[in-house]
Amino acid sequence: MSSIYPSGFLRRVLLLDAVSSAGMGLLLVVAAGPLGSLLNLPDALLREAGVVLLPFAAFVGYLATRASLARAAVWSVIALNAVWAADSIGLLLTDWIAPNALGHAFIIGQALFVALMTELEYVGLRRSAAITA
Repeated sequence: MSSIYPSGFLRRVLLLDAVSSAGMGLLLVVAAGPLGSLLNLPDALLREAGVVLLPFAAFVGYLATRASLARAAVWSVIALNAVWAADSIGLLLTDWIAPNALGHAFIIGQALFVALMTELEYVGLRRSAAITA
């Protein structure tokens, strides 16, 4: 298994991803009802998304604090973020939900932020030094 010494840039991006995911997860879990009404989104969808984000945030936060990382662990974060961003936009193309304009903006905004995290984590991975045996 290939390992890296994460660059300072990768550590900071992983930490930002962890903190923002934890914050969003807590917001969605605690305020699903009011947010659902404000955005015209199902409370259950918001709450379940929040529940999914919390362990993800813990995992990414853990990675941000390691002296060395399995390259596959970073790739898993990148892949999960890419899927989240794509699924968020894909959700708007279905008839499963009918958000209002603010709901559309919320979904698009968080998808763009997650896509940015994905790109920055990829850049950080490329900047990180491989561990040679």
